[in-house]
Amino acid sequence: MNAELPLRKLVLRLVLVVAAMFAFGFALVPIYDVMCQAFGINGKTAGAYEGTQTVDEARQVRVQFLATNAAGMVWTFEPLADQIEVHPGASAEIRFIAYNPSDKPMAAQAIPSVSPSKAAAYFHKTECFCFTQQVLQPGERIEMPVRFIVDRDLPDDVHHLTLAYTLFDITSRQPALAHNGG
Repeated sequence: MNAELPLRKLVLRLVLVVAAMFAFGFALVPIYDVMCQAFGINGKTAGAYEGTQTVDEARQVRVQFLATNAAGMVWTFEPLADQIEVHPGASAEIRFIAYNPSDKPMAAQAIPSVSPSKAAAYFHKTECFCFTQQVLQPGERIEMPVRFIVDRDLPDDVHHLTLAYTLFDITSRQPALAHNGG
């Protein structure tokens, strides 16, 4: 009977550790958001935008475009232009090229970020391939548009924005593709 007491304490501690790990997993997203905001990294875009604005013809902002692949993603992925100049309030468009060089259908999801992070709330996408998952057949190449507006209220000290996308392979999350491809 005396041997059961240490076993019960061990089981109770293990259950508490598992519960703490589970709670920490849920806390990671808000912690990540706070850290990004505090250190000015990984600015999230403002998302889809349906409004209209007057154009500020007196001001120009340079928007740079970056495209990277996450580990394991074999697609070729790049913007058609490295950067463009836009007037705040004006609608602009850039196209990205994706190519699936593999011998199987693949699905991808692009995750955007804007830097500097304080400018992310002023970057409005009206159309973006990042809103949906992209499926390409073997050898297929597509042009994917991004239409956006840099808000007129962008702080005056911001003259350069970077829109970066990371492309992730999500084929294994698509049962029909994972079955057909393997």
